Amino acid sequence: MDLTELRGKYIEAVAKAADESSLEEVRLAALGKKGEISLLMATLGKMSPEERKSQGAALNVLKTEIDAALRAKKQGLADAALNERLKSEWLDVTLTSRPRPMGTIHPVSQVMDELTAIFADMGFSVAEGPQVESDWYNFDALNIPPEHPARQEHDTFFMHRAEGDDRPPHVLRTHTSPVQIRAMTEKGAPIRVIAPGRVYRMDMDQTHTPMFHQVEGLCIDRDISMANLKWVLEEFCRAFFEVDKVELRFRASHFPFTEPSAEVDIRYSNVGGQLRIGEGDKWMEILGSGMVHPKVLQAAGVDPNEWQGFAFGVGIDRITMLKYGIPDLRSFFEGDLRWLRHYGFSALNMPDLPGGLSR
Repeated sequence: MDLTELRGKYIEAVAKAADESSLEEVRLAALGKKGEISLLMATLGKMSPEERKSQGAALNVLKTEIDAALRAKKQGLADAALNERLKSEWLDVTLTSRPRPMGTIHPVSQVMDELTAIFADMGFSVAEGPQVESDWYNFDALNIPPEHPARQEHDTFFMHRAEGDDRPPHVLRTHTSPVQIRAMTEKGAPIRVIAPGRVYRMDMDQTHTPMFHQVEGLCIDRDISMANLKWVLEEFCRAFFEVDKVELRFRASHFPFTEPSAEVDIRYSNVGGQLRIGEGDKWMEILGSGMVHPKVLQAAGVDPNEWQGFAFGVGIDRITMLKYGIPDLRSFFEGDLRWLRHYGFSALNMPDLPGGLSR
């Protein structure tokens, strides 16, 4: 093998390469899987130990030298392209800067985007549904009995009906759980969805508003358990609050649409008015969850003997206040531009897990 001639051949080819495309052709011809030098390296196994030692060392030196020449040439081409671009693109730095856009993203909208990014990373898609729901989707399909307090007018907004109209009433949805029914009816099982959106209840005081935001999650498959639910919620809290560790506590509860059901608390501390998630000796309730009730699966056309899964619901306004230190829920809905400029987010910074949610 005349390696000196081979070296001169490729060093000259690298020098003559006029662009990155032709340079890549040289690289493939020399160092690609079927390149000339690569094929020579493959013949080493057929040589005697003495030949393999000498020829192998020489080929490695040649390979390293050509690779270095390729890298240097590529950098040179990139620098030349940048110089040409700089000649045609210039900016007069003496000009006054453009005014900063006044518009910002509302914290609730920001958190909805953050939730979407987190759960998309775990394989959940986003499902949506109407805000005016039938009595069946909002209550009956979710195993909520007729005598349940939520079905009374003091707790739910019922739509007006004409006199004599005996059809089941429509309501402003009291949760986004009806979206779960619609998603299962349309797509069947297995399924993984979250359902963020506005919901309405007759709560009007300093800590509640008649309209607020909620996200619910649903995962249906053959071998889903409470352990899967616990992992998903821990991963969600860790990613959302952007901490390395969280600790959750599950307390037995009751919801008509899940069995067993659990309220979930998160460990936190409050030192000098600063809330710290994942440490301390205090617990705060943040969501409700449980395994989907078999009657709910039946109502959506899913066989409970074959499929099972979990569901959970989180108040978006509440976790937004916790994460971003917003003291008053009513501020979300007042439209104060000063408040929006202070707590708002840039429209150009879309949250994602690798880049950080709350940049």
